[in-house]
Amino acid sequence: MKKRVTEVIQKTLQREFVLEKPTNLFFGHYATPIAFSLAKELKKSPIAIAEELCSKFDTDGIFQAVTPIKGYINFKLSESFLDHYATWALEHEAEFGSDTHDESILLEYVSANPTGPLHIGHARGAVMGDALYRIGTHLGYKITTEYYVNDAGNQVDLLGLSIYLAGREHILNVDVQWPEEFYRGEYIVDLAFVAKDELGEAIFHNEENIKRLSVWGKDKMLELIRSNLADVGIHFEQFVSEKSLYDQWDASFTRLRNNAKTYEEGGKVWIRSTDLGDEKDRVVVREDGRPTYLAGDIIYHDNKFQRGYDHYINIWGADHHGYIARVKAAINFLGYDESKLEVLLAQMVSLLKGKEPYKMSKRAGNFILMSDVVAEIGSDALRFVFLSKKSDTHLEFDIDVFKQEDNNNPIFYVNYAHARVNQIFAKAEKSLQDIVHVTLENLSEEAQNLLFSALLLPEVLDDAFHSRQVQKVTEYLKSLAAALHKFYNENRVVGSDDEAKLLKLFAVVALSLRVGLRMIGIHAKERM
Repeated sequence: MKKRVTEVIQKTLQREFVLEKPTNLFFGHYATPIAFSLAKELKKSPIAIAEELCSKFDTDGIFQAVTPIKGYINFKLSESFLDHYATWALEHEAEFGSDTHDESILLEYVSANPTGPLHIGHARGAVMGDALYRIGTHLGYKITTEYYVNDAGNQVDLLGLSIYLAGREHILNVDVQWPEEFYRGEYIVDLAFVAKDELGEAIFHNEENIKRLSVWGKDKMLELIRSNLADVGIHFEQFVSEKSLYDQWDASFTRLRNNAKTYEEGGKVWIRSTDLGDEKDRVVVREDGRPTYLAGDIIYHDNKFQRGYDHYINIWGADHHGYIARVKAAINFLGYDESKLEVLLAQMVSLLKGKEPYKMSKRAGNFILMSDVVAEIGSDALRFVFLSKKSDTHLEFDIDVFKQEDNNNPIFYVNYAHARVNQIFAKAEKSLQDIVHVTLENLSEEAQNLLFSALLLPEVLDDAFHSRQVQKVTEYLKSLAAALHKFYNENRVVGSDDEAKLLKLFAVVALSLRVGLRMIGIHAKERM
């Protein structure tokens, strides 16, 4: 809708302009402040310029009125235009809000270490990434989703050691001296018993088996992670193993060295990341010759950029903020355009239950498991609440709110609006086919505003994706649901003179609720 309006205005104005939505729809559906920017050039007041420009517009067809208000040019869309768009949307649900773009994007998110179950911190980035994927794909972007498996380094070795010691303690009944650092939680003991069944009790008899347990345990954790993600409808197109990329380290390191971006000091090899804004240079090779954690990121991003995507998006936990500058510096030093990498941060989540802190999971040690929260409130509620605030801001919520079947529970409130429309159609004994071609004209101002709001979904999706603020979708859905409930409570629908028109209006609202929920991975409820 906005795209078409912009094209029509551009044809008349023949210059760049900003298109806004007035706070009060009484003034119009859209407005532009172009007269203010032209005032100095034309040496006239914005009010005079706005009045002159308004006279150039043909109000037939797309616009019902073009009026100057305090220097702004306000555009009120015609009922025929809104009706035509509404009919098209109802007949083309799969295309509603869609677009076409040539840009290819590699979207990497979650990438939690395969050493334990997913916790709610991982869940926030997971839901954010999946929603971006769904919206971006709907908008026509060619997006590939990827999970980077951190299966190299000490953490996987530590997993194997933890399983080995748990097996000796709980299966062989041996007194164990636990090291200072190990993985805690009942899931480690559970893994030990599964290892006994699958690999045999003898696996715990010899320390030489720790390496085998590390690989086995990592694979089991990846199975669990995939299962946790599938429970909330998240599926990755590809998984990339950090360990499998280390064969490429020599090639990546040689390029860095040949570009004079490394130096040796104190027996270590450093990368000159301060050249591109990092607070200090970083070690990439330790004294013993082993690459550091940063080296793994360098190899991975070298591999990514070799695949030739137009853009790369990483969703990281907020604790990785300091890695952005050093990774971007390395990308530049390898000869790539580091501006093609975009890093989004997901802040941690605080969970309450009955206004008290949610208890940590015994199975996972000091974490709240994503699977536990899903079991309590369901996938839909988890998705909705995790997308209710900008991802780089702290999120706190009480899960008891999301168990309630009332207006305090936002996903219930939105779903109820969608189900209510179905109930109204059933009461009227009408189907969509009965009313889809009814002409929406002579509607009340309130009904026109509701229709306009319902047809804004494509703009909301576009804005949410390009600003990377998916919470704009949940905010829109709550606002639209509230508008529908208010309108229904104040107006008679079934049996009224305008029954067919109002049913069509409500069908458009339901369409936007349904498609909007689908874009964030939620299937709208048909009845409640």
